[in-house]
Amino acid sequence: MHGSPHIVSDVMTHTVVAVGRDAPFKDVVQLMGQWKVSALPVLEGEGRVVGVVSEADMLPKEEFRDSDPDRFTQLRRLSDLAKAGALTAGELMSAPAVTVHPDATLAEAARIMAQRRVKRLPVVNDEGMLEGVVSRGDLLKVFLRTDDDIAEEIRREVVSVLFPAPVEPIGVQVADGVVTLSGRIRDTSLVPVAARLVRAVEGVVDVECHLTTGSALTEPR
Repeated sequence: MHGSPHIVSDVMTHTVVAVGRDAPFKDVVQLMGQWKVSALPVLEGEGRVVGVVSEADMLPKEEFRDSDPDRFTQLRRLSDLAKAGALTAGELMSAPAVTVHPDATLAEAARIMAQRRVKRLPVVNDEGMLEGVVSRGDLLKVFLRTDDDIAEEIRREVVSVLFPAPVEPIGVQVADGVVTLSGRIRDTSLVPVAARLVRAVEGVVDVECHLTTGSALTEPR
């Protein structure tokens, strides 16, 4: 089993501030400032996530505060104009919420954030109930692993599996997250596979492979 966190529940924040649909505009602003977050889940019932209200949802209130948009702007930005007049979290929120499950991989969470252009994801169970929040910063925690920890996992999970009987012992050096593999192996076709598996280890910044093929050297008689 890998020693590094692989799923969202390993890095997510469990203590989460959230609001109900009826939370007033100013209360939402106050909570964001107090907790230093850029978005809040909006809940209903026993904690089911129905939306997310973000700073972006709230900016139209200021943008259109003293303006009189022309007909073209009104047609083009109907949603923003509606949010400019919003009074509660339910009127402000983006719905349905972009969420992630606690057993999703960190890579899956990162892809969702990139594709949907969000900085935080509510973490929900199969019933849509809030369990936590994962942020971009949480996903980057894997890069805080020590070089020794990364090297040990690579030796155990990659080298010992791909190269059980190398021509000579495979060297694994890690410096600031950059991994260098060196040594002689029997089948260099496995080098791209090794590089891909090493790069998939959490905390790895880059991979350099200096693996060659050849027979073991023998001492002259």
